[in-house]
Amino acid sequence: MSFRKSSYSSGAHNCVEVASWETGAAVRDTQNRDQGTLTFDSAEWHAFLGSAKG
Repeated sequence: MSFRKSSYSSGAHNCVEVASWETGAAVRDTQNRDQGTLTFDSAEWHAFLGSAKG
């Protein structure tokens, strides 16, 4: 899984990383990578993105 830092992350305090693929996505806190990830299937991820953009 290849994570990338969000372009909306600011400085060193509010950083998240996202890994996406055809069947879903995963999100993790940049400063606490060892604490795991939140995973979403494709439908959940697209619903989230649609809400965030709206």
